[in-house]
Amino acid sequence: MFKILKREMLTPNICKMVVSAPRIARAALPGQFLIVLPGEEGERIPLTISDYDREEGTVTIVTQLVGASSAAIIAKEEGEFFRDVVGPLGNPSAFVHMDEEALKGQRYIFIAGGLGTAPVYPQAKWLHDRGVAVDVIIGARTKDLLIYTEELGSACDNLYLCTDDGSAGFHGVGTACLEKLVSDGKEYTQAVAIGPMIMMKFATLTCKKLEIPIDVSLNMLMVDGTGMCGACRVTVAGKTRFACVDGPEFNGYDVDFDEAMRRLGQYKAEEAEEKAKYVK
Repeated sequence: MFKILKREMLTPNICKMVVSAPRIARAALPGQFLIVLPGEEGERIPLTISDYDREEGTVTIVTQLVGASSAAIIAKEEGEFFRDVVGPLGNPSAFVHMDEEALKGQRYIFIAGGLGTAPVYPQAKWLHDRGVAVDVIIGARTKDLLIYTEELGSACDNLYLCTDDGSAGFHGVGTACLEKLVSDGKEYTQAVAIGPMIMMKFATLTCKKLEIPIDVSLNMLMVDGTGMCGACRVTVAGKTRFACVDGPEFNGYDVDFDEAMRRLGQYKAEEAEEKAKYVK
C-alpha cells in the first residue's frame, strides 16, 4: 500500500499527488514512469514521474481526467492509499548517460504542452542542478490551464509562457515562440518536447527547420507499461518499437507521428463511454 501524502488539483481536471514510495524514489531518474494500481480491482495505469525526493522518500504523479481509470486515481483523497505502485520503469532521458563535461557545453530548450509540463520539471531540474543551460517554453490554451510555472521558473535559466488566446505570455503556440527566440539570437543544441502528440509533431518539424536535434516522449501511448499488450507500438526509424520498454523518449526526427496519432485515438470511444459511467 502506498500512501498519498499530498493532493492538489492544478486545474479542474488535472491532479497532482505526492506519494510515499521510498524505494522507487531512491532509484528514479528523469524520463522514467510508474505503474499505479488505484484499488484491488482497478486497472494498472502508467504515469510519468513528475518529481522525486530521495530524502523524503516520495514520488510525484500528475494525472489528467480522461476515462474511468484516471477518475479512480483522482478520486483518491490525501491520506488514502494506492493498492500498488511499481517502478521506476522505462529508460531515463538520454542526457542522464552523457559525460558531465560534455553536458556543460549543451544548451537545452524544453517545449512543454498541457499535462506534458509536469514531466518536464524533473528533467529541467536535473540539468539545471548540474549547471547546464536550460530554457523552458510552456504552452496552454489559456492562462488558467498553465501548470508547474512556479516549479519550472526555479529549475531553468529562462521560462517562456505561451497561450493560444494571449491571456499570458507569448500570444501563440510554443513552436512559434521557439522560432521567435531563435530569430532573436538564441541558440540551442538540443530540444525536448513533451505534450500532446500533435504538438510534438509540429515541434519536431520546427526543430528540423531550425536544425535543432529533438527528443520527444511517447508516454501517452502506453497502456500496460510492460510491452505485453502491444498498444504502444510505434514506428521509429523504420522499425517497430514499444514506447514502454524501448522509450518512452525517442529521437523526434525518427518517429512516425501520423501512425502514433492513429494509435492514440483507437480507444477514444471506449474511454468516453467508461468516463461517462464513472464521472457523474
